[in-house]
Amino acid sequence: MTTAVLGLGNPLLTDDGVGLVLLEAVREAGPWDAGVELVDGGTWGLSLPPVLTDSDRVLVLDAVRAGAAPGAVLRGSGADIPRLYRFPLSPHQIDLTEVLGAADLLGVTPAEVQVVGVEPASVEGPCVQLTACVADSVPRALREALAVLAGWGHTPVGVAATAGK
Repeated sequence: MTTAVLGLGNPLLTDDGVGLVLLEAVREAGPWDAGVELVDGGTWGLSLPPVLTDSDRVLVLDAVRAGAAPGAVLRGSGADIPRLYRFPLSPHQIDLTEVLGAADLLGVTPAEVQVVGVEPASVEGPCVQLTACVADSVPRALREALAVLAGWGHTPVGVAATAGK
């Protein structure tokens, strides 16, 4: 099975870049086996369905505005995904629910999609730094992302061999 870890967001809009920060943290936690592909989805929007086509499972890392406190780490799958994207970050944003809808119309929806997101405090720009509360939540969000990957049978190369030492 192939797994895509998809970081989304605009690094020029403060906390909207947290998905890309998390993607880099997952990369640094590796190296990963050949079944895991790390994808910088940035602001690709509706050009993302090919990533979905090529993947059995997708872990999305993103800033999500669900109405929680800034810096809250949120996780969801299936019917939970629209709840995580209830409040768009901007009026012109193409969010994950629209991308998944397009993929469904094309018949290329992955078997499983999980989202690990962080509620932003600010998406104003230009600013390339995360706010303090979102930056503080990155380790917690990374643990959630690694737990999803472990649940799918993916651990960094060499971790299982050295776990008992």
